[in-house]
Amino acid sequence: MSLEDHVGDVIRKARLGRGVPLERVAAAARMHPEQLARFEERGKPSNGMDFDAVAELLNLDGGKLHRIAEGWLPAARELSRWQWLRKIESDSGGMAVNCFLLWDRTSREAALFDTGWVADPIANLLEQFQLALKHIFITHSHHDHVAALGELRKQALDAAVHSNSSHAPQCQKLTKGECFSVGELKITWRQTPGHAVDGVTYVADAFPDEAPPVAIVGDAIFAGSKAALSTTSNSPGNAFGKRF
Repeated sequence: MSLEDHVGDVIRKARLGRGVPLERVAAAARMHPEQLARFEERGKPSNGMDFDAVAELLNLDGGKLHRIAEGWLPAARELSRWQWLRKIESDSGGMAVNCFLLWDRTSREAALFDTGWVADPIANLLEQFQLALKHIFITHSHHDHVAALGELRKQALDAAVHSNSSHAPQCQKLTKGECFSVGELKITWRQTPGHAVDGVTYVADAFPDEAPPVAIVGDAIFAGSKAALSTTSNSPGNAFGKRF
């Protein structure tokens, strides 16, 4: 289980999000601004970098920054109970993103959550498991999460698109209280703005064998940075995906 963002990404996003100049962060890190810029790009820690000072300046957790820099990864999760759910990762210029495909084992109806950069891995899974894509749910409209939408819509003409974006066509806009069916599976949604103004969390329920519901959250949970997907149960920390 890998992280989408290395420690340099975490610091860069926090710096940009809080509007702190590169030079000020570099001074706190005890680095030249050019060194910090290279570090943000590559994520390879520079000897002597003051993570604690950077964390204090950017309101981050210094201990967690240290651990991510040293190679920390989320604990592995047993996912066999959700065998009709797949994570699909795609990459563009070193920027990785996740999308998720789930389906009903009887009807073979499928739902996709975000699209990632390219359509081919999704199309391959649809063909491999002989699935009919009925729904495309968008967690938020940032480009990396919807880049392959146009291509997928050409390949799956019957798939309905669902979005909370104010710019989406009226027929695609989510409405309060909606519940969608994917075979026997049930999909509900709730607004989770913050990372994006149109941010949405989708909850998939009614899995076989009483497997717990699953929440697909896009970029709404941050472990040093972004998160992707979590199970919703009474047990805190019961989550899986790229980030936790």
